[in-house]
Amino acid sequence: MELDTLYYRLKSLTAYRGLLKEPVLAAALDLLARLTGRQGPEALDAWAELVSSLGRAGSDGLGAWLSDQLRYSDEAWPHRAEVRLEAPFWADAARRDVETLAALAALDPAGLRDTLAALLPPEGRGAAESLPLWTAGPAITFEGLTEWYRSHGAGLFARYRAFLWEDGRLLPVARPDTPGPEELMGYRLQRSQVEANTRAMLSGRRVNNVLLYGDSGTGKSATVKSLLSLPGAEDLRLVEIEKGSVHQMPQLIRSLGHRRQKFILFIDDLAFDQDDRTYGVLKTILEGGLEPRPANVAIYATSNRRNLVRQTFSDRAGDEVDRDETIQEKTALADRFGLRIPYLGLAKAEYLELVEVLARRAGIGLPKEELFAMAVQWDVRHPGRSPRTAQQFIASLGTL
Repeated sequence: MELDTLYYRLKSLTAYRGLLKEPVLAAALDLLARLTGRQGPEALDAWAELVSSLGRAGSDGLGAWLSDQLRYSDEAWPHRAEVRLEAPFWADAARRDVETLAALAALDPAGLRDTLAALLPPEGRGAAESLPLWTAGPAITFEGLTEWYRSHGAGLFARYRAFLWEDGRLLPVARPDTPGPEELMGYRLQRSQVEANTRAMLSGRRVNNVLLYGDSGTGKSATVKSLLSLPGAEDLRLVEIEKGSVHQMPQLIRSLGHRRQKFILFIDDLAFDQDDRTYGVLKTILEGGLEPRPANVAIYATSNRRNLVRQTFSDRAGDEVDRDETIQEKTALADRFGLRIPYLGLAKAEYLELVEVLARRAGIGLPKEELFAMAVQWDVRHPGRSPRTAQQFIASLGTL
């Protein structure tokens, strides 16, 4: 494709028009404009800006950058292709755009540099001939890109697997804390229930919302986060909901229903005061309203409280006529989770077994009887037999 034709084709992008706002593509378009306009000094400046923009974007090749942008595009066509929606108009527009961008990616930077040098006076050609060249990128095809969308999805959910929901915005987490199976300790039955529910959702079934409740340090949160490490769970996405953003969850749920991925909305350490306004929002979401919860979305919450709502003695001693009914209504939120899984303190034998495993991993060679005696003494001073307590005990041995 001739440079002037390529320039006008880029100017008329439609399905991927948002890419024109990206600094790299804006610089590439400017370079083509300067070359076709035979503006040598301006083209020299545009070349430098293009290379600099690639560096800021973390790429050393125009083709590689374009391939990455197209794969994770949030434009209309990728989302239609993701769910195999018949959209001939958008497919034709996208094909034209991809062919145009593929032609840009296929440009020979060395040949372009020679073209630029020929537009400069003799004293400027040395500067052009020493310009850095971007590397060649992968070939881009419409068919390959469409298959990518169908296999991996589009937009942020294709690029990232974990997110934070804050102030009505999804914030990607590039390197989430996802403990593997070898890092989880005890509570095999509880974890198997959570995993079974999650795998059912991955298979396309409508599943229960899940509440993991019980003692602190038992691994409730780790159980949920570890789900991203499950084999075969590549389509699973985890969205952690900040407590202050619970009232905005309906907006989020509505935006996820048409996605191909499956979503766990994770609320950690959930507890409500009596007059907390987010209580009613979550109650409505869990019960289901006129707008049902999509089958690809489930809510997983952890709490140290079985009933989730804090109570005071004054609540029970008030002068309300139907006081008992009001208390029952406010403490029944947990019952709206279809799957409620207790994480209670470990029995002594389980606790000591866990201590022995952790000591072996840490390379601590104390005799078993001595190790157990010290662990029991630690338990007396630090009540609450849990994986966290056991880890703290093992860590303390390194300071002795």
